[in-house]
Amino acid sequence: MGLKDDLLRGIYNYGFEKPSAIQQRAVMPIINGRDVIAQAQSGTGKTSMIALTVCQVVDTASREVQALILSPTRELASQTEKVIRTIGDFMNIQAHACIGGKSVGEDIRKLENGVHVVSGTPGRVCDMIKRRTLRTRAIKLLILDESDEMLSRGFKDQIYDVYRHLPPELQVCLISATLPHEILEMTSKFMTDPIRILVKRDELTLEGIKQFFVAVEREEWKFDTLCDLYDTLTITQAVIFCNTKRKVSSLTMLIG
Repeated sequence: MGLKDDLLRGIYNYGFEKPSAIQQRAVMPIINGRDVIAQAQSGTGKTSMIALTVCQVVDTASREVQALILSPTRELASQTEKVIRTIGDFMNIQAHACIGGKSVGEDIRKLENGVHVVSGTPGRVCDMIKRRTLRTRAIKLLILDESDEMLSRGFKDQIYDVYRHLPPELQVCLISATLPHEILEMTSKFMTDPIRILVKRDELTLEGIKQFFVAVEREEWKFDTLCDLYDTLTITQAVIFCNTKRKVSSLTMLIG
């Protein structure tokens, strides 16, 4: 792929051995300056794909923002920023997460000190641009991550606002699980002759990960089923997702 040596060190240090399907297909077109529409869901390695392409195109000699990533949630924006800093550690890549819920003063201080990459939510990024704290003149790459989710959360106007403040010679990469009409409308306005990449459903799971499901008919049986899994399998570490905060709290107490 012709990646920078220090970037390769960061990639191997992060634990990568073999690129996923989305990484194999999307990295080179983005590095070569093409606009890209990547239809991919979570679990495809898209966040690390974003990180390594951003680290490759950034010029670390310039302490200006050169890449901007917009995400629908604070958690995803923060995760992306952390992966960029980890993979770009040997390159001394400076990245910052511009997200709501954090101090505006901290954002201002970080941006004034100079960063190469900003990962954020549309609302906070738009605010920082309008405050003239986030200077956009050197931005050459805009990545819209989980674009369909951003539109479903009502960020359309803010995305367009951000785009209007960016340089005319801009490379755009759009990542979305689905491509509804609003997404296609956005691509026609933001992009020039984009390459479209589709990751098929049978390629969604990263190599080495196995997926199983247990059909539990009644809510009150779920905890016992979870306990049975722990009794049956050797689980050293696990992340358990629940669909409400209340369930997280009650499960924590039960496990506690």
